[in-house]
Amino acid sequence: MADNKPLICKRPSEYKLIGDQSFFPVSWLHKQGFCEYQIYLEIVKGVKLKPTKQMIVGKEEHERLYSEFKAVAVPATFDRMLDLSKTEVVSSREFRVRDVEHGIYGLVDEILMTPDQYIIIDDKPGTTAYPSQINQVYGYCLAFKGVIKSVDNRRIISALRKRGSNLIFWQGTFDDPAERSIAALVQHIHALMSGSEQFGTSDNPNKCRACSLKAACDRALVS
Repeated sequence: MADNKPLICKRPSEYKLIGDQSFFPVSWLHKQGFCEYQIYLEIVKGVKLKPTKQMIVGKEEHERLYSEFKAVAVPATFDRMLDLSKTEVVSSREFRVRDVEHGIYGLVDEILMTPDQYIIIDDKPGTTAYPSQINQVYGYCLAFKGVIKSVDNRRIISALRKRGSNLIFWQGTFDDPAERSIAALVQHIHALMSGSEQFGTSDNPNKCRACSLKAACDRALVS
């Protein structure tokens, strides 16, 4: 995996090539923060992950919240939302982002656009802000910034919210240091997928115990 040749993906639908630019989903930043070898096992090696109860519940909750939002939402173009948000609060769920510069894409759980700022919200099942979760919401901020380009200079706030509630349990300003940090991490994942860098593994046995891929992992620290 160090000969700089693109890896053959068993799940190419997630790792896209559009023109000369490769794209991966922002959710990979969460996987990388937990253990980047998960990306290798799932995407490169093709290990199928059986949906866990938490994954099923999370998907159902996402669908419920989106259905409720859609029932009362007023359709509008992105440009229209930007214009309205200069004088009032505008909300959008399941907002699709794609950043051509950095090669990432995904769906943001919710974006609040206010006259002063954009709040990028990612819903999580608990109330502990793990570094991997912060990386993921930073990735959404990076992609969203790529979407708005230089439309205005409103600040971008990243936030983690307890799923199914209004409880924001972590938030931070997406400033220059945060942008540089997550952009470097995005580049690292692209380097992993190109074969120019090697996939690392977690040195935390507790993560291995909790990993749903441990049975297929040749580097697991526990059986």
